[in-house]
Amino acid sequence: MRKFSIFTVAALWLVLAIVPMDAFAGPPFLTDDPEPVEYQHWEIYLASQYKHDRDQESATFPHVEINYGLIPNVQVHVIAPMQYVKPEGQTSQYGYGDTEFGIKYRFIQETKYLPQVGIFPIIEFPTGDSTKGLGNGQAQYFLPLWLQKSWGQWTTYGGGGYWINPGEGNRDWWQFGWLLQREINKKLTLGAEIYYKTSNRTGIDESKGYTVGAIINLTDNHHLLLSGGQDVSGPNYHSFYIAYQFTFGPEKKP
Repeated sequence: MRKFSIFTVAALWLVLAIVPMDAFAGPPFLTDDPEPVEYQHWEIYLASQYKHDRDQESATFPHVEINYGLIPNVQVHVIAPMQYVKPEGQTSQYGYGDTEFGIKYRFIQETKYLPQVGIFPIIEFPTGDSTKGLGNGQAQYFLPLWLQKSWGQWTTYGGGGYWINPGEGNRDWWQFGWLLQREINKKLTLGAEIYYKTSNRTGIDESKGYTVGAIINLTDNHHLLLSGGQDVSGPNYHSFYIAYQFTFGPEKKP
């Protein structure tokens, strides 16, 4: 299965290389970007993310993500998830999970030669019931730095940061990722990322993996996002993401 998945990634990269992009970033990938939502514009996602790990299955079913351009170069971000978990050999649990809140700030604009750069600190509030496996039990904090550069129909972005992860058996950990994507046409964007995560719990291995994904623009305001991937080494056997995205804001003057 993993050999087959490696061939799938190779095929996608071949397509990206030979098929002659407005840049999209963040969902449906793990790696994020420094580009905030435009001032007074909104992004609303109705999404689900499924993971089959070595010791459990889990999913957000569904989660709502809201991003808003509060001021120029600043975006506020919230994720409210309904969480499903099924540990191996145990009964499944379903309920509200941990709430995510963040602020993205781009402090360097992209130029012909320099990438745009931003920070995106995030807090995971412990709103889920940790006794049922629906939450961490304590607040978590992510402090990342992201970079992005575009040229023609290509966009690449990535970076990483440090997770503060308190709690019994937990470890603070690092997360890194890099992505390359290409606009095939105005309706379709394809991308692929690689990522690396250090161990976040005692007895859990570090992980290296990949994700491939697509963004389909149904109209200017309605979008479909899809991705799938897995760890090459680590606890995740496979992961999938699907989302409907609605974007809107003040119309631009001609």
